[in-house]
Amino acid sequence: MRTSTFRLGAAFLCVGALTTAPAMAADMAHIRGTVSAVQGSHVTIKTVDGKDIGLTLGADWKIGGVVAASMADIKPGTFIGTANVAGPDGNKALEVVVFPEAMRGTGEGDYGWDLKPKSAMTNANVTSKVDGVDGSSVMLSYKGGEKKVTISPSTPIVTIVPATEDDVKTGAKVFVAGSETPDGTMLSGGRLVVGKNGVTPPM
Repeated sequence: MRTSTFRLGAAFLCVGALTTAPAMAADMAHIRGTVSAVQGSHVTIKTVDGKDIGLTLGADWKIGGVVAASMADIKPGTFIGTANVAGPDGNKALEVVVFPEAMRGTGEGDYGWDLKPKSAMTNANVTSKVDGVDGSSVMLSYKGGEKKVTISPSTPIVTIVPATEDDVKTGAKVFVAGSETPDGTMLSGGRLVVGKNGVTPPM
């Protein structure tokens, strides 16, 4: 087994990644797609818009995995990350990452995100949850503020698990954040989130 692993206690882009701290979100390119080829440590990703992006996994990369979770995993006291967008009826979750307790505080805050136009990423503690017919409304508290977000029954929900380079294989769905070369064909030095058990990283 190759040794580039993700440690649950490390600062991690997510997921969000796994979701990220605001500075890292601004400094790194976000790539969403499918692993189309693996040759040793070199990985080619076919992005959702059809481009081919390459990267070479090594010590400058952190790797983490995501697996399916559910609304039952979100309760008062849970630390989550959610990409969300404001609408006429309030803030709607686009996805939710349930952080393991060891990752509590990762990327805490509310800041811009690029999953959808005008979307935000909110990494925060769930202080209350109200279940309704159209989903659950959660109150999220983070340093400097709070935000109410509605999570519908169709919202993708995942949680973070360890992963290694061996999980980054052809056909796997990934979310990657890294430094992009000027021609946009390669990434270096970042974080890679791979879906396990057929899951697509929703961030």
